[in-house]
Amino acid sequence: MGAAGLIDIKRRIKSVENTRKITNAMGLVATSKLRKTKKELLVNEGFVNSLEPIVKALSASFSKDDENIYFDGNKSEDKLYIVMTSETGLCGGFNANIAAYLNGLIGNEKANSKVMVVGNRGIGYIKRIGLDTVEEYVDISDLPTVKECKVIFEKALSMYISGSVSEINVVYTKFYSPVKQVPTSVKILPIERIEDKGHIYTIEPSVEIVLGDAINLYLKAKVRNLLLSSKCSEQSSRMTAMDGATSNANDLLSDLNLKYNRIRQGIITQEISEIVGGAAAQK
Repeated sequence: MGAAGLIDIKRRIKSVENTRKITNAMGLVATSKLRKTKKELLVNEGFVNSLEPIVKALSASFSKDDENIYFDGNKSEDKLYIVMTSETGLCGGFNANIAAYLNGLIGNEKANSKVMVVGNRGIGYIKRIGLDTVEEYVDISDLPTVKECKVIFEKALSMYISGSVSEINVVYTKFYSPVKQVPTSVKILPIERIEDKGHIYTIEPSVEIVLGDAINLYLKAKVRNLLLSSKCSEQSSRMTAMDGATSNANDLLSDLNLKYNRIRQGIITQEISEIVGGAAAQK
């Protein structure tokens, strides 16, 4: 391999260097977004945790003899799954893992399962496992707003109240740390009744109205909390994927530079040999 080989390797080195710059930059962006999303997640978790005891107290005040759709559900055989995926790619196996988890969760009950997908990239993965979507929510921001979560929740709630589905489950990737994210499912409706005989509350104007408002507020915050956790997991997966891609690019560059230097050294050695041979022939 001569000069032509050197040119080809040099072109490949340039290409890999450009790729490394991109993956390194994307890794840094993912790290920055993770920091912001994690901060918002902690704030939202505090809000959810402050609402939870209020909802429990209200549910304990509600008589078991009185029917309430938030606790008793309906007679539908269908279940709704809100699946939280990513808007963009380059995040490793993030979407594939959540789709595989959903597939295992539903099992043989696909006929009685309805799916709402949050995130553009997850739509294809969900359809590949043989599930159709009833709603698709795309272009969700990296820091999901209250308005975005409200739209998702209210559509799911309308399906539940109308009797189209008997359960609302959120399937998402729970964020534990930048190195640990686990696909998880959380049932948000119906809510389990809480018994609290030790306290008696006076609720105005009525327990039904206050309970309905409190549960709506709590569940909207809960959906946003789960979506923020999913976004943290997405950025962590992207950060890990880009770090791995950058590391692979560095390894490839080392191999290409070594190969380039060997060929170049061979060409130089050959040129020296030709010069020495020519000088010897002239004697």
